[in-house]
Amino acid sequence: MSQPAEAVAAPAPQQSERSRRDFLNAVVRVRELGLIVALALLITITAIAEPRFVEAASLRDLVRNATIIALLAVGQTLVLVTRNLDLSVGSVLGLSAFMAGDLFQNNPDLPIPLVFALGILLGAAAGVINGALVTFGRLPALVATLGTLYVFRGLAFVWTGGSQVNAETLPDSFLSIGTSTILGVPTIALFTVVALVIVGYALRNYRAGRELYAIGSNPQAARLAGIRTDRRVMAAFVASGALAGLAGVLFTARYGTVDATAGTGYELQVIAAAVIGGVAIFGGSGSVWGAALGAVLLTTITSALIVPKVPAFWQQAVVGALLLAAIALDRFIAVRVAERLRQRSTRTTAAAQARNGGER
Repeated sequence: MSQPAEAVAAPAPQQSERSRRDFLNAVVRVRELGLIVALALLITITAIAEPRFVEAASLRDLVRNATIIALLAVGQTLVLVTRNLDLSVGSVLGLSAFMAGDLFQNNPDLPIPLVFALGILLGAAAGVINGALVTFGRLPALVATLGTLYVFRGLAFVWTGGSQVNAETLPDSFLSIGTSTILGVPTIALFTVVALVIVGYALRNYRAGRELYAIGSNPQAARLAGIRTDRRVMAAFVASGALAGLAGVLFTARYGTVDATAGTGYELQVIAAAVIGGVAIFGGSGSVWGAALGAVLLTTITSALIVPKVPAFWQQAVVGALLLAAIALDRFIAVRVAERLRQRSTRTTAAAQARNGGER
């Protein structure tokens, strides 16, 4: 007995979605491999010009400098894959950084894990505000987080009252987190590695993680498929805020001296790192590993350009050019994927119709 045409053609959407996912995963892997190659070439060329660039102490400092941006990029990736944006991460970092310094300055015996927990909670609370504005207030994420960027920064200025936290007033045990190493690896970097492993595994292996990609690929289709998009987007903003809060505490441990301007401008560096690392600005694809590699590459570029004494303006211009190139590449890939899927869908439908006609 012949099958109905609908039954024959039913697997086509699943096959198209699987093809799209496989193609995007392949692109992401290629992008990440390209970043590793570019990073290796950059370090090699810089080391030839300045051999001290690859000394152990120099490389450790490079990792420490990239750690906070990479941690913020992990949280930003969660938001970007849902086709949203969080511009407030730098201000959230500033709030959390000053809170950590202020707490230790007034209570030197305060347990360090408690301060980390409070920093994460403060960041999560900021994420709830951002998520509520986007999901319940129906504000575009760009507008909502641009507003909270200034609100949170204003709160930081009010809180500090023009004062600053100095390293000499902080416990040595806390400051050692920013300077010590474990088996040669900077302690501060281990926080980012743990976050990378947890978030990367969740995005790849848990349903909630896969749903974030589905929302970014096609929000309307995700809703029709029964995905609670508002809940997932809210969770992404909360996670981004929590990681920004953690980054703020690490910022204080790393630099010691903190004022209301801590983290200013970080939001653009974080977005640049994520996009250069292969996280699509249009949502639906990318990985936290690529975002972290993007952060390391940007930090390395900045350090490498110091060797030939390139002015700071041109350093920023290089980062901007890389960001534009990454966005253009993402758009090119999106168009190619859409075209490839249209062609495959057309061929599949034509084959199904031909089979159905033959069976009749």
